[in-house]
Amino acid sequence: MDSITSATAAAANSARAATTPETATAISSDFETFLQMLSTQLQNQDPMDPVKSEDFAVQLATFSGVEQQVLTNNLLQDLSSRMIASSMSDLASWVGLEARSAAPAAWSGTPVDVSINPLAAADRTVLVVRNASGSEVYRATVPVTADTVSWDGRNAAGQVLPHGNYTFELENYAGDDLLATDLLESYALVTEARIMDGQTVLVTASGELVPSDLVTGLRQPED
Repeated sequence: MDSITSATAAAANSARAATTPETATAISSDFETFLQMLSTQLQNQDPMDPVKSEDFAVQLATFSGVEQQVLTNNLLQDLSSRMIASSMSDLASWVGLEARSAAPAAWSGTPVDVSINPLAAADRTVLVVRNASGSEVYRATVPVTADTVSWDGRNAAGQVLPHGNYTFELENYAGDDLLATDLLESYALVTEARIMDGQTVLVTASGELVPSDLVTGLRQPED
């Protein structure tokens, strides 16, 4: 049986080497490979101990199953590509709008609007601003009833901070007890939509990459 196995493997390798890149992606076009392997087995089998017909049936069933699996995978890949392309087309209309997300916001001289959603149990809320390195640069109490607060790019001393990316947090207090610290969302101008690793992401004016499924709001830029 070793001679049969070796001859079969050689035939398979020979057939694969002759297969072009275009046909290699579809096993259904390589049925001749299976026939060549089957023919090689018949030519090299031991006449005193021939391969049983049941073994050939098993081989055929296995080949057919692999063929169907590859075809299914190709169809799923094609469907995925079409869905990504459709998503890309839909998100193209977002370019030029401001998208709300928890991604860092760019401070470039224009006040940054931050959406807050205090806990129901909170009786005091504090806005905390951090720079790109994570250092705290601003802290101030904000009304619990506010939906949006605006940060003008200054620190607590009133000094204008350097242009760059900043993140926003909201500390929720009940009395003196800190209940939770939540990462806040802000608006950023969308300049591009692109596909990365099979996912559609938005590129903001500050260069941040925001997955489209993390965007919770859109609005027209203010003049």
